[in-house]
Amino acid sequence: MNEETFNIEVRKFLKKVGVTSQREIEKAVREAIEDGRLTGDETIKANVKLTVEKLDVDVDIDGAIELE
Repeated sequence: MNEETFNIEVRKFLKKVGVTSQREIEKAVREAIEDGRLTGDETIKANVKLTVEKLDVDVDIDGAIELE
């Protein structure tokens, strides 16, 4: 295994996950504020499930996002 290639590929994947997740969360929060499901001062719980095919990786990552 080429460690440098592996490291770069993992970083590219994580960047894609981060950018896509941020975009989807921001869109959903704005829509929820617009239609009254959120007021904009809540803390919302978030969860990401990470699974990796062919590896024994199945991890839930919990967190919270403060809106104000």
